[in-house]
Amino acid sequence: MPVLEVVAKQPEIWTQLRAAAEAAARDEPQLGSQLNAVILSHADLAGALSFQIARKLGDEELRAMTVREVCLAAYAADPAMVTAAEADLKAVAERDPAIHSLLQPFLYFKGFQALQAWRVAHWLWTEKRETLAFHFQSRISELFQVDIHPAATLGSGLFLDHGTGIVIGETAVVGDEVSMLHGVTLGGTGAERGDRHPKIGKGVLLGAGAKVLGNISVGDYAKVASGSVVLKPVPAGCTVAGVPARLVNCPTDATPARTMDHTLADIAHDFVI
Repeated sequence: MPVLEVVAKQPEIWTQLRAAAEAAARDEPQLGSQLNAVILSHADLAGALSFQIARKLGDEELRAMTVREVCLAAYAADPAMVTAAEADLKAVAERDPAIHSLLQPFLYFKGFQALQAWRVAHWLWTEKRETLAFHFQSRISELFQVDIHPAATLGSGLFLDHGTGIVIGETAVVGDEVSMLHGVTLGGTGAERGDRHPKIGKGVLLGAGAKVLGNISVGDYAKVASGSVVLKPVPAGCTVAGVPARLVNCPTDATPARTMDHTLADIAHDFVI
């Protein structure tokens, strides 16, 4: 008979993050004050997230305390934002071989931090507080070099690797479990008005420097190779590459955003899309 392996259940994200902060405080006493202020002094992830976003975005125009109050109000009104942050942290831990604990993305990875600050900006947008939402967007762009319009729609379990240069337009939609690298643009093709940005399906992998332009769809679990310019819809489960992008493999890896496999098949089919 086959032997069943018993796999221990992983502690919840907040428990893992606190444990990593406690270990780091012991190993690096010079960082103890920071770790206590940002993580260990808080009762839950919402408290720590609000403090982290506030200390990053706060400035002379909008003090950190005010930013934190906005974040806490957002989390109280929509607890799903904290659940999404947990999924985002888990995604980084699963997909980035460079991290040693959840502490790294929470404290230092600008892709993760920009995404969490954007979630607050998006909440402000849905509450018709557009001016403050744009203020958040501006600060996020200045600090993290990530420019996401507050009206865009983004799922959870997202991994913004490196983050630098990511641009996501107003009417773009990004599904759950997507991974994208630096330099990705989800933009328009020119001076269109209305619904003009891409719709990215679940589990899609967008390589470094990929540009997807116009109101087109990239199907679930598709892969866009680094440096590609996509101007036409991409079928689910397919890989596109080139300028302009062409189909080079169908089907591709079943879960490219999770495996982070950026390689192309040895045999490229070169279908026109």
